[in-house]
Amino acid sequence: MPAIILLQAASPAAGGNPMSSLIFFGAIILIFYFFMIRPQMKKQKELKQYRSALAKGDKVITSGGIYGKISEIKDTTVLVEISPDIRVKVDKGSIVRNAQDAAETQQQNKK
Repeated sequence: MPAIILLQAASPAAGGNPMSSLIFFGAIILIFYFFMIRPQMKKQKELKQYRSALAKGDKVITSGGIYGKISEIKDTTVLVEISPDIRVKVDKGSIVRNAQDAAETQQQNKK
């Protein structure tokens, strides 16, 4: 019985202006774009620029959490030295950020 009452109450609103619903959906799409899609695209662009600017001797962190120093760079791969005489070949896409940035972030979190 309560479901019938709700359906009857919603019926008059369904005959309203379709333009208002289009404006509502347009507003939702704009909100999603400015608060979710655009910041993510900006972050991906910055990460791509960081990866293309990598140089020999940079300290990096891989997506697996391995800290190391770049000893050789190729087109799509990087040779990361994680300890003296221990080098790991890593895809450029798995390098997440600079080790100095991670240290600064940890210090800021402690404050």
